Amino acid sequence: MLRVGLTGGIGSGKSTIARLLAENGAVVIDADKLAREVLEPGTDGLAEVVKAFGEDVLNADGTLDRAALAAKAFATEEARQTLNGITHPRIGALTGQRMSEAAEDAVVVHDIPLLVERDMAAVYHLVIVVFADSATRLERLVTSRGMDRRDAENRIAAQATDEQRRAVADVWLDNSGEVPDVTALWDRLVGFEKNVRTGSYASGSPIVVPYDERWPAQARRIARRISVAAGGRHVEHIGSTAVPGLAAKDVLDFQLAVEDMETADDLREALAQAGFPYVGPYVDTPRGEGDWSKRLHAGADPGRRVNLHLRVEGAPNWRWAVDFRDWLRHDAQAREEYANLKLELSQRFAADANGFAYGEAKEPWMEAAVGRVEAYRGGQES
Repeated sequence: MLRVGLTGGIGSGKSTIARLLAENGAVVIDADKLAREVLEPGTDGLAEVVKAFGEDVLNADGTLDRAALAAKAFATEEARQTLNGITHPRIGALTGQRMSEAAEDAVVVHDIPLLVERDMAAVYHLVIVVFADSATRLERLVTSRGMDRRDAENRIAAQATDEQRRAVADVWLDNSGEVPDVTALWDRLVGFEKNVRTGSYASGSPIVVPYDERWPAQARRIARRISVAAGGRHVEHIGSTAVPGLAAKDVLDFQLAVEDMETADDLREALAQAGFPYVGPYVDTPRGEGDWSKRLHAGADPGRRVNLHLRVEGAPNWRWAVDFRDWLRHDAQAREEYANLKLELSQRFAADANGFAYGEAKEPWMEAAVGRVEAYRGGQES
């Protein structure tokens, strides 16, 4: 299944987006609903809340007085952590149960307010953040939900900042005014799910575009996702998109450091399930002596193409990828030469469905650059 994290600040309207995705066919797991379920009368969760916060958080009929609990739980950071310690493990267990009940080809949207606060972004195939400015959110909470203004302000202040949410957002939906159209997003999710299920990856012609300032943030998110899937192993953002100012294909390249190729093969299924299916065994074009073997994976997300190279850490091809990137970052003339070559070849091979002919046509320039890269590396080491 495809696991999608949906989050946003209180009052941002993420429930509206969840409803729209559900109408398209998504299986929505609402963390707020599960939070209410684990605190229903007769549960051990409610008993523990009463023990921690007092009998006055209950209504006369024994149900939870949520306003009374919120007033206490969000008054201090310590109180908030106490409540989270009671509810989060129970919600997590129930979430796992609901996910296991979803169909194999489901798009599962986990509507979770505290995705950022709990550092959970990397466990999803994709994270959607619903945004509304704080003034709009406050007004919605006071007028639509009847929340006390001070309580609403405390709830907003206790959550992640917009900057923290933007850092994890693969998709940013502005819901400050008109409700966003999710049609294109849903098409992306359906394509993503199919690719993960069938072991397929997103591909396309080698179209070179100007440097995109969003690439570094996108790369940080994806590198974290790869590293988590690979048991915490080291991931490098390499290739042209890792060189500020350089025109490039809109494809993020990464290399994952492994101990040997057997380890790379052992990681094959975990990476595929995380959205990076196996492409095949390859040998990089040698730029010197040694073993230049690798395993290649690629991204399944139709909305963000990715190449993932598994190389032995410290091997010649692992070292070359880092040195070549760093040389281009350092040498403005080389960047200009390389950009001009890429633009020319991009036009020549615009009909190249997978970019292989484009890559082969770069080889003479790459071979000629070996000595320049070695000279750069030597200068760095001296």
